[in-house]
Amino acid sequence: MEPLHDIRVLAVTVFLAGPFLSMNLARLGAEVIKVEVPKRGDPVRGNSPFAGPQGIHPSRQTEEDISTLFLKRTQGVKSVTLNLKHPEGRQMFLDLAKQSDVVLENLAPGSMRRMGLGYDDVTAVNPGIVYCSISGYGQTGPYAEQPAHDPQIQGMSGIMDVNGAADGPPTRVGIFVSDLVTPMFAATAILAALRHRDQTGKGQYLDASMMDTLVTLMFMEPLEAAIAQGLPLRNGNNTRSGPTGLYHTRDADIIITAASEDQWGRLCSALDAQELYEDPRFSTSHGRGQHVEALRQDIQHRLGQYTRDEAVQRLRQFDVPCAPVRTASEVITDDHFYQRGTLGPMHHAKLAKPVDGVVPGFPVVFSDGPLPTLPGAPTLGMHNQDILGTLLGLSDEQLQQLQMQGVV
Repeated sequence: MEPLHDIRVLAVTVFLAGPFLSMNLARLGAEVIKVEVPKRGDPVRGNSPFAGPQGIHPSRQTEEDISTLFLKRTQGVKSVTLNLKHPEGRQMFLDLAKQSDVVLENLAPGSMRRMGLGYDDVTAVNPGIVYCSISGYGQTGPYAEQPAHDPQIQGMSGIMDVNGAADGPPTRVGIFVSDLVTPMFAATAILAALRHRDQTGKGQYLDASMMDTLVTLMFMEPLEAAIAQGLPLRNGNNTRSGPTGLYHTRDADIIITAASEDQWGRLCSALDAQELYEDPRFSTSHGRGQHVEALRQDIQHRLGQYTRDEAVQRLRQFDVPCAPVRTASEVITDDHFYQRGTLGPMHHAKLAKPVDGVVPGFPVVFSDGPLPTLPGAPTLGMHNQDILGTLLGLSDEQLQQLQMQGVV
């Protein structure tokens, strides 16, 4: 099943946010053409370690070696090289855009426009184009021109202020959260804009901001109330409202949620703690929040008598939401994720067998059948002849001449 089989995406994407969006559109069946700088390509291509015919090494061993970061981020896309600062390269991009449905870019704000490839330039040749830009702070506003990667966005957005221990410093989320979540919103916007285009014939420009994304996530929670009341925003592995949080068993950690009155009652039953349930201090969510430390110490004492597996089994018998806190090593070897397609082998387009490592799949299962299996990440310019020859009608001799001129 390929829901986007008739959609062509022209992507000028680097690092993580843009490539992650490109890869997921490819997972849905779109043809994604990644435009890269001749001889250099995406900067991530230079990041170690590298994988190739001789395995994985800290440095490049052969011309076919590809960065494992690039392998993870560009499954299923096609690589062409174009010098977008060269007049012929610019025109070739516009010719490709004329035959595309989506242009996607995540360069510094204004970069595409300065090369004569901004939304106005592309819509002049293709009025139905959906043109999506991803940037740190957005294309407008006081911060628009500031350079930023995920760490700066986490700091500016306030996410670090709510992450970490109450008595500790602001803490960065361990993954590049703005780089990974912003493409999800952008994908939703692209699909909505394509539907609008199909209904009206008109494309549009989409301005996706990494900081806007994190601020949106932040204030899904009632943080303004906590700020007004002077409550701590950083609560580490616990919550302000009661016993939800991290607990230590005899051999490992577990995480428990008891957010409702029903869950609170079932937790007390699971722990044989009728006296806690009857204690007037803990009879309401507000009361449990007021006396959260005393409550947590009591629950910790009870759970400390069990091993991790014993505690999880007992809590689940009483339908208390809980789970072991697993290591990344435990997760990456869990067959559950391979059966569902959440994780899969990492492929290299020039190698017959997968290389060491895993790549994420698409985290939604479709009832009409599995999504297409993606080919491995491409070597630089691997699809020049296929794309530029087929779509632009260039002969092998013309492509060789353009290569000598530094256009491709």
